[in-house]
Amino acid sequence: MKKAVRVAVVAAFAAVSTLTGITMAAATAPGAGVSGKTVYQWTAGGKDHILRQITIPPGQSTGWHFHDGTLRGAVVKGTLSHFDSRCAPDGTYRAGQPLTEPAGAGNVHIGRNLGTGPVVMEILYVLPHGAPLSEDAPDPGCAFR
Repeated sequence: MKKAVRVAVVAAFAAVSTLTGITMAAATAPGAGVSGKTVYQWTAGGKDHILRQITIPPGQSTGWHFHDGTLRGAVVKGTLSHFDSRCAPDGTYRAGQPLTEPAGAGNVHIGRNLGTGPVVMEILYVLPHGAPLSEDAPDPGCAFR
């Protein structure tokens, strides 16, 4: 059953991405223990489609980054706290909630796990073929990382 749900999520994200022409990239410079595992990957129409499961341990973050295209995914477990480059919270995503991050260097952000258990997300990246998963960004001077 879990595999069937995952296949349906991948198909839905792929359809939306293909129809809207979305491109995206992923987080880098993560905190200690943050991990990402590629669940499924394919190339179509000159784009790499990469479904990744990302786990953020308590007290850790994705690191400051931005995406070259819109990122789409869902929180599977835990609560993700999302902050923009003004150090302001711009979203809190709980298990079962979808998330979207806007594209471009003007949208630098960080995802943080402020909870006591891991945050697990499934994220679909649609990138130009061969492109890196993410774009690092400098810390904008927030009192946290």
